[in-house]
Amino acid sequence: MVDLDAFYMQAAIDEAWKYQGLTYPNPAVGAAVVKNGRLLSIAAHKAAGKPHAEVEAIKEAYYLLSGDSDILKIKESLHLHNYLQTYAKNLFTDATIYVTLEPCFHYGKTPPCALLLQELNFKKVVIATLDPNPKAAGGFNYLRKRGIEVVVGVKEKEAQALLEPFVKWSKKQFVFFKLAQTLNANITDGIISSLASRELVHKLRSKIDLLVIGGNTVRVDKPRLDSRLVGGRAPDVLIYSKRKDFNPKIPLFKVDNREVFIESSLQRVEEYNFIMIEGGEGMLQATKDLVDWYMIFVAPTMKPKPNYAINKRVEFLHTQRVGSDLLIWSRNG
Repeated sequence: MVDLDAFYMQAAIDEAWKYQGLTYPNPAVGAAVVKNGRLLSIAAHKAAGKPHAEVEAIKEAYYLLSGDSDILKIKESLHLHNYLQTYAKNLFTDATIYVTLEPCFHYGKTPPCALLLQELNFKKVVIATLDPNPKAAGGFNYLRKRGIEVVVGVKEKEAQALLEPFVKWSKKQFVFFKLAQTLNANITDGIISSLASRELVHKLRSKIDLLVIGGNTVRVDKPRLDSRLVGGRAPDVLIYSKRKDFNPKIPLFKVDNREVFIESSLQRVEEYNFIMIEGGEGMLQATKDLVDWYMIFVAPTMKPKPNYAINKRVEFLHTQRVGSDLLIWSRNG
């Protein structure tokens, strides 16, 4: 027999993974709305300052149920809260919402999501995991005290894996290594990943605090290491190198509004919260004890590869398609 709560929650988790890292400094969160056995919407929080996952999912469900296209024009969080409170009060009395993270119960740029769920009279709220942030927690208790059926712990392990970067960068820092490879593990032969994958990397570059790269990669590839494909900001760059003999005309030295450090240690990383590392086998070896996760793009190609090997075991957490590539989020083992 199919566990429908687990099925719908997994759909919300999968949607949230599409925005992993892009919501910094907020957590990646997904939500789904179901009414009378019908899945109405699946949505996610897309970026800090944008509507929370619950609000995005309710917005889509409201449009499907009401046909009111005016709501699709609303992008601002507070406006969406107010609009839904005014026009959607009778639509969700027999509906269930699935949320990967406990609905927030604090006033920030918007009223609490828990308050919105209560005002819209949701019959049931299913939560994967409680919020580890005490400033935002409390939605579970609030909803239960208002007589709403609340279930906690559905797909909890999967939701906590989704939440892990947020927990780490909130306490100290989160470090991930971005790697693109062919099916036969070639990581050195020019551009490997698809345009869609490169655009995602540029989106992440626009969110991170620091990008770390090896000196040899800079000398050979002469990269720019910016976010030009998405029109985003360029992160600070740490070139990890024992030599400082770099051509000042290399593109990455010409990008405005960022700092570029050339240093023979990785101590600079300690000053930042959200760090991406790029490079080849040398950087893999140098950072093997520093990295929390590996972000691996596997391209559907086979190319000749040099003789190299790294004795490293990782735990696959989540896979998804990005263009023609396979993206694998992995935890350092």
